[in-house]
Amino acid sequence: MNQRFGPPMRKPPTDGLAKPTRLGEYPAYIKKKIQGFFHRFTYIVGLVYKATPALLIVMCLLCLLDGVLPVLGAFVSAELLNEIQELITQNSWGVLNKDSFETFSPLLFMLLLNLIYIFMRKVINRVSIAVTAIAGELVSNHIKLIIINKSRSVDMASFDNPEFYEKLENANREAGMRPLGIITSTFSVISSIISAVSFVVILSGVSIYISLIMIAAAIPSALVNFFFRNKNFRYIRWHSKERRQMNYYSSLMVNKDMAKEIKILGLSDTFIKKYKAVFEKYFKGLKKLYIKEGIAHILASLLSTLVQCGVFLYIAYTVIFEGGMIGDYSLYSGALTSISTYVATVLTATATIYEGTLFIDNMIAFTKEEVTVVPCIDEPLTPDRNAQHKIEFKNVSFKYPGTDKFVLKNVNLTLQNSENIVLVGLNGAGKTTLIKLLTRLYDPTEGEILLDGRNIKEYDVAALHDMFGIIFQDFGKYSETASDNIRFGDVLVPHDEGDVHLAAERGNAKEFIEELPHGFDTPLTRIFEEDGIELSGGSWQKLAISRAFLKDSDILILDEPTASLDPLAEAEVFNRFTELSRDRITVFVSHRLSSATTADKIVVIDGGTIAEIGTHNELMTLGGIYHNLFTTQAERYREK
Repeated sequence: MNQRFGPPMRKPPTDGLAKPTRLGEYPAYIKKKIQGFFHRFTYIVGLVYKATPALLIVMCLLCLLDGVLPVLGAFVSAELLNEIQELITQNSWGVLNKDSFETFSPLLFMLLLNLIYIFMRKVINRVSIAVTAIAGELVSNHIKLIIINKSRSVDMASFDNPEFYEKLENANREAGMRPLGIITSTFSVISSIISAVSFVVILSGVSIYISLIMIAAAIPSALVNFFFRNKNFRYIRWHSKERRQMNYYSSLMVNKDMAKEIKILGLSDTFIKKYKAVFEKYFKGLKKLYIKEGIAHILASLLSTLVQCGVFLYIAYTVIFEGGMIGDYSLYSGALTSISTYVATVLTATATIYEGTLFIDNMIAFTKEEVTVVPCIDEPLTPDRNAQHKIEFKNVSFKYPGTDKFVLKNVNLTLQNSENIVLVGLNGAGKTTLIKLLTRLYDPTEGEILLDGRNIKEYDVAALHDMFGIIFQDFGKYSETASDNIRFGDVLVPHDEGDVHLAAERGNAKEFIEELPHGFDTPLTRIFEEDGIELSGGSWQKLAISRAFLKDSDILILDEPTASLDPLAEAEVFNRFTELSRDRITVFVSHRLSSATTADKIVVIDGGTIAEIGTHNELMTLGGIYHNLFTTQAERYREK
């Protein structure tokens, strides 16, 4: 099973409530369902209010107007038709005075009211569209910021968990559009209820039962909506893995860093086929769901149409044989149509709101992702800066969450101030994992790590991180200027151009940066700027090393930062790295053991344990793992 996507879930996710197995359990089950719905709904309203309180109030006012205006419009239209019928009747009797303004003034007045109504509807519609669009952008931005800020605080361990990616994918996909959609649907429900109740009052002059019949006729369609909204929710969440696979395969095809390898190896067709296969699997069930929903809606609509037909005949009969006017028929038939439409809107929108609140659980679950890398005491310590430090690993063991294999086992290691330490070992030995524990990106599974005699869990996490100047082997390549790429090494302290240039010189990057079209102000990559420059791997690496050298850190760590550099450039970086180690702890991880010959301490990690510790001469005399690694590399260079 591909670890990226994780194992399949054992059962479909629900809204957290197990269905009752006994009749007596249903009241409590329904109560919890309703409570869950209102909890999610109030959460959504809170989100929208925090994003745009003024526009939410405007949307409320528009909602009320939208509920009242259709009723006013129906009265105006009915009166207009009645005035026209009255004039026709007068003309047929020969009593119509065509030259009198008073004869036509009621008609002109109703025409004016009708024009005002039409204009107001258009104005409110356009205002509503504009307000909704603006609110949509603000709400989407607000939620994106919530997701971004939460992503900043979650543990690194979360990123090793496929379930976390499911929460993140669902939150990103749904949260941006669902909250405003739910609020819009809610306002639609409110305005529809206002209009429907008003039309029910109008129809009560004919028969109160007509309104009840129209409402009853809309119920089957509502039940279909609720049923399939729940089915849709369950299907989409159950198949989150397939959506992530489709996103992964499609992103591979547009990934600039992967394009070269995919093209040369002819992998395009392979990934396209994989994408199509996953889509077919995902779409097959979704298509069946859509078809079943469509058929169910057609049957419900047929029933509703037959009922409407009978009611319209009754209204026509009443108007004709009880002395009504054509405007009355227009008013009553329009009221019937409106009631049917508004009831359907209320029930459909309610189903949409219910579905939306289920989906918003994705975001709630994401924002509630547990953070465990936090200080273990109420008043966290702040590490001393620019001071003598001592780091101790005491019986430290570690395994990544969700796995059973220990990556590190019973590690005991002491790092002293002014020491230049080099970590060596084969790939997968645990070198980078040890760095992640040292910087408290993860916590040990067993044992403890001490900083100046105190467990690092007792320190403020942000203050602890600020002690480190670090470059990982998978360092960032930021689409910013060359200067900014270096400044990112220490954003908490303002640095002038002299600091940036000095860091670039220490990282052996100043020379190539000055040759760029705009020097340090040259934009890197062509993602945003047409005059952006694409750097080689070695140049990016020098830039990243400069970023680490910018910061006045107490502990400097370079985790295999020189893989893309030639041996001479690596030697120069290591020499400058050694110079900086006079007043701080420095840790250097490299596969080229020539860099380790002058280190104060070489730590050999083998299979997750500390196999050897000593200087180059001590370990060569020992004749163990380091001796074998070093002589093997040296022999290869001699052969070349």
